[in-house]
Amino acid sequence: MEIRERLQPYTVKDDRIAWASFLGTFLVYFLSLYLTIAFVGQWVVVVPAGIINAFAAVRLYVLQHDCGHASLFATRRMNDLGGYALSVISLAPFAIMRHNHNLHHSHLGNLEERETGEIHTMTVREWEAAGVWERLGYRLYRSPFILIPIGSAFTYFIRYRWPKKAREVGLMGLLAHNLAIAAWLVFLYVAAGWTGIWMWLGWGFVGGMIGVFLVYLQHNFEDTYWDRKPDLNPRVAALQGSSALDLGWWMDLGSANIAYHDIHHFNARIPSYRLRKCHQDIREEYDLRVIHWPEALRSFRLKLWDEDEGRLVPFPRRSGRVLATPAE
Repeated sequence: MEIRERLQPYTVKDDRIAWASFLGTFLVYFLSLYLTIAFVGQWVVVVPAGIINAFAAVRLYVLQHDCGHASLFATRRMNDLGGYALSVISLAPFAIMRHNHNLHHSHLGNLEERETGEIHTMTVREWEAAGVWERLGYRLYRSPFILIPIGSAFTYFIRYRWPKKAREVGLMGLLAHNLAIAAWLVFLYVAAGWTGIWMWLGWGFVGGMIGVFLVYLQHNFEDTYWDRKPDLNPRVAALQGSSALDLGWWMDLGSANIAYHDIHHFNARIPSYRLRKCHQDIREEYDLRVIHWPEALRSFRLKLWDEDEGRLVPFPRRSGRVLATPAE
């Protein structure tokens, strides 16, 4: 059976599951945040509660992402309302996020439209033509020790206050979103003082790092896919250019299954609460590749797209041609 037909049963929305995921994640988020504030200084409580809070924030972001695809709830109106409600915690303005993310889906794997991707990737030829400062800047940008922490702080707390395409999508919505976040922070300060603000900020930063870690791995692995039109194949870009990360049940729970990204890109109408089962049911049937922890971590060594070899490769160890060596 054609994979597109095989995926159809998994696109069915179930509002009971959607509401359980939506309200349940909100409950976990606010309860864990309360525990970090109420037991401040008692690290045996604060650290576990904070980690749970960070993952709950990631889940809420993924649920908002589902709403952007109109795949969480059965109706478009409910998805829109849910997306706007989630945006205060996710820090991502819903309408703009939806617009930019749909561009990412439309241009996935297109070397001529890389500005729509979350993580910028240079080609080997671009690297060879780059000057010293451009290479240094790119090296720093692609370092996981910079990309993940600084990328988290910049993207969620700064860049999302004025994201790309903001003028095109609508400034009034962005203003309302930023005012809603300001109101939430005022509430936190009135209720819990600076302790509340710092706990929200600190564990939100951890959640952001988890998010950047996952976003990086969704399209940056050795045998991912990039090409140029007219040779670009959208089907291959979805299934080969997006990863399926099997990092364990607890990571799937904490990230609302978004790590099964190949299936998501092939059919974005599949709700997050069906992605894991869908992938497990069909992966052997369609020979879908799965990445586990060792390969996921090794993928951070891969920096440049080699158009001749058709794979991501590390930085060269010496000047000249980059060798297309495996990630191991």
